[in-house]
Amino acid sequence: MIENKKIFILGLARSGYHVAKLLAGKNEIVVCDQKMPEEKILNELKDLNVQFYQSETGEELLDNTFDLMIKNPGIDPRHLAVLKAKKLKIKVVNEMEVAYHYLPKNTKIIGITGSNGKTTTATILYNLLKLHNVSTVLGGNIGYPLSEIISKVKENDVLVLEISDHQLYDLDEFKTDISILTNLCPTHLDYHGTYENYKNTKRKIFNHHTKQDIAIINYANKDSLEVSSHIMSNPIYFNNNQNYYNDEGIFIDNELIIKLTDIKIKGNHNYENILASLLGLQQIVNIDKNKVKEYLKNFNGVEHRIEIVPSMSGVDFYNDSKATNPTSTVIALKTMTKPTRLILGGMERKQDFNELNSEINKVICIYAIGKVTDRIFAYAKENNLLCKKCYDLNNAMIEIKKDVKNNEAVLLSPASASWDQYDKFETRGEEFKKLVEKMF
Repeated sequence: MIENKKIFILGLARSGYHVAKLLAGKNEIVVCDQKMPEEKILNELKDLNVQFYQSETGEELLDNTFDLMIKNPGIDPRHLAVLKAKKLKIKVVNEMEVAYHYLPKNTKIIGITGSNGKTTTATILYNLLKLHNVSTVLGGNIGYPLSEIISKVKENDVLVLEISDHQLYDLDEFKTDISILTNLCPTHLDYHGTYENYKNTKRKIFNHHTKQDIAIINYANKDSLEVSSHIMSNPIYFNNNQNYYNDEGIFIDNELIIKLTDIKIKGNHNYENILASLLGLQQIVNIDKNKVKEYLKNFNGVEHRIEIVPSMSGVDFYNDSKATNPTSTVIALKTMTKPTRLILGGMERKQDFNELNSEINKVICIYAIGKVTDRIFAYAKENNLLCKKCYDLNNAMIEIKKDVKNNEAVLLSPASASWDQYDKFETRGEEFKKLVEKMF
């Protein structure tokens, strides 16, 4: 636990707010953010003797009297205040690292990371554990900072954490008991600089592991194999000749656990997520096939991930706002069975749209949005694809309204982060769904 320290929290948001509450009372805390919080939160911080400052960078507030910086995971590692903290030899961590030290004894941590499939895998595993009567708590990148849910975790609980590369970047002593690596592909290169740096950050999911710890790894993903090649964990693989799926169903230790016909969500990517979830479940409890079937025959998938948006227009609409890299968009395009109008674009993160080429033949028109609009238009022209420059989602939907015909599909799968125009991908997805409801 942290006591009698002077702490600088860079970025309020949800994680900064909750870690400030966790540490308040026994430490001197300064919080800095570009935006003023709503009055209710500001008053709550004041009541906790937490000082709040509005500043563009916060750099001017830092000096060598601080013992620790807690950085919001979304803030660039090259941020001026972060660089100054390191120059002043102030340790930089995030709220997950801090909250880890407040966990009750014997908490078993399952950490899930990867370029795609984290949220679906974490959701399935958490709900299957509950169905198997295991006392479990879900949190992390899935929307619940560890510092927020810490009070819900009891001794001997299983804690399921979705952990992003941004969170892994600033972890130090944090350790899981079971780590699941779903897959790896080039993404978030604006944050990490190179794919090699990104992979090295993902490797931290295995930090401090020994032979007593478990690593669940995608055998069919060569970059996952590379990243995990020298870890100390006890490796368990899926997508190999022991834990796999085929046209019949999903097999663990060569035993059929569930038929594909009994699974509501479809697609190879989802079968891989289920495989990873079942292997995680197996490390905690004996798998009850009936309970697995009971859950998966009704599980509709995760919101904003190839989510069907109801419409009476005769057109299929899919909200895949969670697709923040080209690999995710390829996965979505693979599930399309009708001619598809694709809404593509968002924040500039050096993403390579040529990665879409294997499935782009399903697309009859691209509607380019966001900061990468012009670059998408150039990509489409180079590949002889029809493309319209729309710049934002509302304009894209106006154009689609003019163009779309019955028995076509409209897919929002941006292959890009949302932060150029939205605070999070969920907000982008919600706007898409509202526009579908309003216009169709």
